[in-house]
Amino acid sequence: MSTTRPDSPGSPESSAGSPESSESGGASGGRQTRRLSLVGESGVVPLARDFARQALYAWGWLPAPTADRRAAAEDVLLVVSELVTNACLHAEGPDEMSLTCDNKVIRVEVSDRGAGQPAPRTPHRAGRPGGHGMFIVQRLCLDWGVVRTPGVAGKKVWAELGAPA
Repeated sequence: MSTTRPDSPGSPESSAGSPESSESGGASGGRQTRRLSLVGESGVVPLARDFARQALYAWGWLPAPTADRRAAAEDVLLVVSELVTNACLHAEGPDEMSLTCDNKVIRVEVSDRGAGQPAPRTPHRAGRPGGHGMFIVQRLCLDWGVVRTPGVAGKKVWAELGAPA
């Protein structure tokens, strides 16, 4: 798991110039992206989860015909919740969430205005309340990291999960 690499191979940042479409490609086609503005919204965690759930239905992850596929979709929803919650608790709230899906990976990105650096709390103390968000993200995801743009306040925290088989 990475917190030092700004993006992963094949991420939108590393394929600059390639077109992104909100709906192109269908459930089994190319890369698809959906964005949700969260600025000024209340109840952003359930709003983000509902938005992600709708995307998962549109992309064919839901309804899930098997327990493994259902677990993969629930993992995406949990990661969405954790990243948005962290932006609420440790930054000035989330600005935007984007979900990008291709045949192999779904990428969750949450941008905020915070200066902090998310990291799993170490040592991880399973029996204590709080501090589990990035540990959960690290355990569920293929990779995750932070993107900062020089001269721009805030950051974008991203996480990638494997598509169900």
